Amino acid sequence: MKVIGVIRNSRRERLSRAEFEELLRSAGYEVLAIMEQRREEHPRYNIGRGKLRELKELVKELKPDKVIFANRLTPSQAYNLWKELDTDVMDRWQLVLEIFERRAHSKEAKLQVELASLQYEVPLVKEAIRRIKLGDRAGFKGMGEYQTRQYLKHIRYRMGKIRRELEKVKAEREIRRKKREEVGFILIALAGYTNAGKSTLLNSLAGENTDTASQMFTTLDTRTRRFKLGSKRVLVTDTVGFIDGLPPFIVEAFHSTLEEITKADVILLVVDVSEPWREIRRKFLASMDVLRELKTLDKPIIVVLNKVDLVEREDAVFKAELIRTTARERGFPIREVVITSAAENRLDELHAALERVILRLPKYGAFEVRVKEADRVPEVIALISSVGEVLSVEYGRETRVRAYLQTGMLKDLVRMGAKVERLETR
Repeated sequence: MKVIGVIRNSRRERLSRAEFEELLRSAGYEVLAIMEQRREEHPRYNIGRGKLRELKELVKELKPDKVIFANRLTPSQAYNLWKELDTDVMDRWQLVLEIFERRAHSKEAKLQVELASLQYEVPLVKEAIRRIKLGDRAGFKGMGEYQTRQYLKHIRYRMGKIRRELEKVKAEREIRRKKREEVGFILIALAGYTNAGKSTLLNSLAGENTDTASQMFTTLDTRTRRFKLGSKRVLVTDTVGFIDGLPPFIVEAFHSTLEEITKADVILLVVDVSEPWREIRRKFLASMDVLRELKTLDKPIIVVLNKVDLVEREDAVFKAELIRTTARERGFPIREVVITSAAENRLDELHAALERVILRLPKYGAFEVRVKEADRVPEVIALISSVGEVLSVEYGRETRVRAYLQTGMLKDLVRMGAKVERLETR
């Protein structure tokens, strides 16, 4: 389908043309033209009347299938533009939802996309009903008033049903998460702007070759994999990518997926270091805003500057320092900033940073394990080695093993007859 894109920038709202064009391409559209304007929002048309006249002439000349705005349109603005342009009009978030619909594969992802789409439609249907009362137009999508009202009831019923289904999925995920906690897994979540390389990083960490693509929102389904970090048991989960100004209805719809971030022990915030600093800064701040909205800024956050294979090392180091400076200025509690290339499996800095951060987690600490029964000692040491790091062993009437352990495994040691005591020093 052929489209014309429209971007309106202002002092309060600065949108990226490159990102908008990438969204259009990701949705499969052929872009005929991009029209830009710099002014404050017009309450009736979003863009000014003069620019609207230019747009009408462009529509007559190029005959697009749709006109797509990079800005969020109110239901009233969408209707006014449709009436003036006599062609389909949509905004950035409808565009994002179209991409989501194409990329959703699992039942959960499809439900989340449908819920977000229905939440977006509610104000549009309400506007259609208001217009009917004014005698201004037919109902929503050509329906009459009665049909439009019935459709609104159907939307609300369907939204309720989807929410109940997602709650079941959430409950099942919580059971799996508690089981992972019990067996001593450390949970790591990959977060960050769309197309930053999160899926490639997951592949590299887990030693997999799952297909990835340099497109926006390629991952809507959460994917959890295990990887070895020394002797530690670690699970890493890929999550849906962020985008600037992520609206509340999308955050709500994908809450069960984004919850993987809220439940993680460590967050890896992945950033594409190959982009210009201005874009890196914008996307970093947008991502931190989402993490703040999810109330996860109290968790250990490691910023992973990915794709260093596409830039000079000196450039990446310089941008890492700029990230640290920006984080300090904004009061963001970043633990570390590391440089990686997931595509080339260059992850040494990340592994070292994770080792340092995990040592400070409440669920991982230094313990002394005392075992009286000599025949139990090899079994106890083997278990400790499988989930932690043995520091020292003192044999005697009572064998004393000092080690770093994940607290989820302490019950197993007690069942084996061992006594466990946390050490004050790490």
